[in-house]
Amino acid sequence: MTDKDFKEKLKEINQFKINKDTDITSLIKSLLGTGFNAKRLALACEIYKEMVDNKDCVKFFGLAGAMVPVGMQGIIYDFIKEGYIDILVTTGANLTHDIAETLGYHHLQGSVSISDISDIDLHKQEMNRIYDVFMPNKVYEGIEDFVSQLKIPDNEMTVSSFLKYLGEQLPENSNSVIKICAEKNVPIFCPAFTDSGLALQLGFHHQKLNLNHFKDMLDMVNIAWDAKIAGICIIGGGVPKNFIFQSMQFCPNSATYAIQITMDRPEPGGLSGATLREAMSWGKVNEKAKYSTVIADATIALPLIFWYLKKMC
Repeated sequence: MTDKDFKEKLKEINQFKINKDTDITSLIKSLLGTGFNAKRLALACEIYKEMVDNKDCVKFFGLAGAMVPVGMQGIIYDFIKEGYIDILVTTGANLTHDIAETLGYHHLQGSVSISDISDIDLHKQEMNRIYDVFMPNKVYEGIEDFVSQLKIPDNEMTVSSFLKYLGEQLPENSNSVIKICAEKNVPIFCPAFTDSGLALQLGFHHQKLNLNHFKDMLDMVNIAWDAKIAGICIIGGGVPKNFIFQSMQFCPNSATYAIQITMDRPEPGGLSGATLREAMSWGKVNEKAKYSTVIADATIALPLIFWYLKKMC
């Protein structure tokens, strides 16, 4: 790009204001004219809207982090209910906490100031801490009671098939992510399923269970292969991000749309901080893709994206 071409692309920063009539759509439109991560968040909203509007787009959603314990269960539920997610890839931890909330064993909000909390005392009180969110040990006891009563129809089904079966066993009228995925036929892939409290309970009480992870891997590749257009939204990173991207890497069509919300940095070389531009070198994201990496806390950014989609789609 020449100096002239570069200068012609420059625009004045939008010094926007907020008044009593400002809503989420006008706010996001205003942020598009700013810089830094405000602009990148607004761009992510626009890209996700285009993904939803494009009927040929298969929307892959990678969900890492402790998103259910912190209160995002209802937001993820609504993403699925509204049809904004076609394929969910997540961690066993999020699934474990989803079941806990669905069974009525709630996570607890703590003080903003955590410096005066003794984790040694918390352990004696059988209280587990996730930063400023707390979960009593009795939550696992409730999950164990539920898991031990399951009548699993096939000990060698795929993880995704098992999670659909599990969703069908959960109570109605809840915000369960697993339940709504079963109802909407949205497959849940959990490639590191055994790395979770839920899997531990299953292993203890159903020792003949041997879920097929390799079949899930091949099913994911087939879904990615058959997608005319692939759109990806990554929350956090980790195993869910790689599971989606490794499928894209071996398919004829790389991602046309890509969004990542992360707080991690690229310099250490870890996947969670790796940029979407880097993914182009692997053939996971198309060189002409619309993409936005938002360096932000997903507990702030994700509700704003959903709010925008809810108003615009």
